[in-house]
Amino acid sequence: MRLVVIRGNSGSGKTSVAREVRRRYGRGCALIEQDYLRRVVLREHGSDETPTVAPSFVAAVVREALGHGYHVVLEGILHSRSYGTVLRPLIAEHEASVYWMDVSFDETLRRHEQRPEPIPVTAAQMRSWYTPLDLLGVPGERVIPESSGFEDTVAEVLHGSGLAGAAPLTPCPMQCPRCAAKLTARPG
Repeated sequence: MRLVVIRGNSGSGKTSVAREVRRRYGRGCALIEQDYLRRVVLREHGSDETPTVAPSFVAAVVREALGHGYHVVLEGILHSRSYGTVLRPLIAEHEASVYWMDVSFDETLRRHEQRPEPIPVTAAQMRSWYTPLDLLGVPGERVIPESSGFEDTVAEVLHGSGLAGAAPLTPCPMQCPRCAAKLTARPG
């Protein structure tokens, strides 16, 4: 199973890229979003000063999905100070591709403002989270520059990770009775 880790600052485009990579791949690929697990499931605030459950929880969810035969796309800020100790062994244990979305602070603000549903944060809050080039230092880690467009970035991740050549594990609707029923129920 393949593990794809897409990291970057808030507003760098990592969530959009991760969602599109998973959509293009098809079934059999779990999308694990750090913010969803941390903010929604655990209701934790991110902080490097306050110990949280989120890093080990995220790693456990990733391991569980990989262990059950899913490819995984993990995305988030995933600061190396908080997540590095759980991510490095996880990456070393699996066939992993790691990406850092290298986007300037001004560009992250611009992209954040263009989101269909921007999260309610100020520029000052985003500045406090911003960490330039926060690499994990793992073999093969790739930096995607700000100049890389959405389509180019998605293609880089799909091809660089090997997901582009990997067949979906449960091609739908051929093996999924529920989706096949939806397909036949549509008016012609």
